Amino acid sequence: MTQTPGAPDSALPGHIPGPGPATGSASTSVTTAELPALRRRVQAVLIATQILGGLGIAIGVALAAVLATEVGGTEALAGLASTATVAGPALLAMPLAALMASRGRRAGLVLAYLLGAVGAGVVVLGAVVGSFALLLAGLVGFGAGSSANLAARFAAADLAEPDHRARAISTVVWATTIGAVLGPNIAAPAGKSVAGLGVPATAGPFVWAAGVFVVAAAVVALLLRPDPLLTARALTDADPGGKEAVESRSLRAGMRAVRESPRARLALVTVAGSHTAMVSIMSMTPVALTHHGADIELIGLVISGHIAGMYAFSPLMGRLSDRLGRLSVIGLAVGLIGAAALVAGTAGPSHGRVALGLFVLGLGWSAGLVSGSALLTDSVPQAARAAAQGLSDFIMNTAAGVGGLVAGLIVSRAGYGPLNAIAACLLLPMAALALRGVLKKA
Repeated sequence: MTQTPGAPDSALPGHIPGPGPATGSASTSVTTAELPALRRRVQAVLIATQILGGLGIAIGVALAAVLATEVGGTEALAGLASTATVAGPALLAMPLAALMASRGRRAGLVLAYLLGAVGAGVVVLGAVVGSFALLLAGLVGFGAGSSANLAARFAAADLAEPDHRARAISTVVWATTIGAVLGPNIAAPAGKSVAGLGVPATAGPFVWAAGVFVVAAAVVALLLRPDPLLTARALTDADPGGKEAVESRSLRAGMRAVRESPRARLALVTVAGSHTAMVSIMSMTPVALTHHGADIELIGLVISGHIAGMYAFSPLMGRLSDRLGRLSVIGLAVGLIGAAALVAGTAGPSHGRVALGLFVLGLGWSAGLVSGSALLTDSVPQAARAAAQGLSDFIMNTAAGVGGLVAGLIVSRAGYGPLNAIAACLLLPMAALALRGVLKKA
């Protein structure tokens, strides 16, 4: 049996039976000739939902800390708002992976967006009744929208050709830029739109976010057909509904696949290390800028430049990862994040150097996320991918949540410079494992 050019991993020529009821999808079929068009359609749907999801997240996050201060009555509680939104993706990562492994990408993405919508509604309710506990619970649910956007990057890789996986992932990551840029600018109109309804203006963005998440869920439910994960499984599994195939898709099988693959372990370390270093430095940069006299407008510009570095250049990182190899771009991520920590950590009162450091930090995060996600997908069997990818998102978000909390303690006791130095140390395991991979390959 020969591999058909352009098909993911391996595919049978001609007419391929799709996943049946045992895999949680209506029976469908795809031919190898139809794969290119299917890939384009799946990517178009994912790009649309990334824009919507990014918009919903950015609308809410723009005023989450302000709303938490209003409801909690003190700025000391504002930091819990960002922690709650990070906790949502961390808590949902593994259950979402289990659902996708058994029912496909569509079921998982729809659930995550709907949970985000419900969470946004609970945030509004908490603001109306003045309950800080209800507000935090809502923000945890609201964070589920981020889970959907993170999982979508792997959905883009399900049907991608092996040599183009990083490019497919990076294109979907790039689409988040549009929503992330538009979101904060819509926050003010969203606040005004609830005037006279008994809803605080700072909760208005969450009303809009709930609506945007519902629309994103509807787009996925109606248009992401056939399901990319179930279709990819049908292309590679002789018996996708068999007992052995089902067992190979369990969370335990995914963890075992990562444990047994050095490259998969490197991928997890890369994604988690890049994300944690980025969140730790970025979350405390506004505080450092304030200490050196920066106003809100300047802080906004610095963070905007950082976001541009994170998302706008991800297609470049994808192309480099496909052409030069995953390990080369992981090395690039180490260099960029290390340089960013050096520039920002030694900037002192220079706002320009901090802005440059944060922009480079965004580039390093993009390189790490794209190359690490592609390497993880390459390194585990198709059946175990959904579970392994969920494990990746769980570790990434949990580590970043801890990193964000610890970053505040470091800055309060030692300062912004030492925080950057400690964050740079997170790169050492990445660098060591990547170098080991290069030496073994040589």
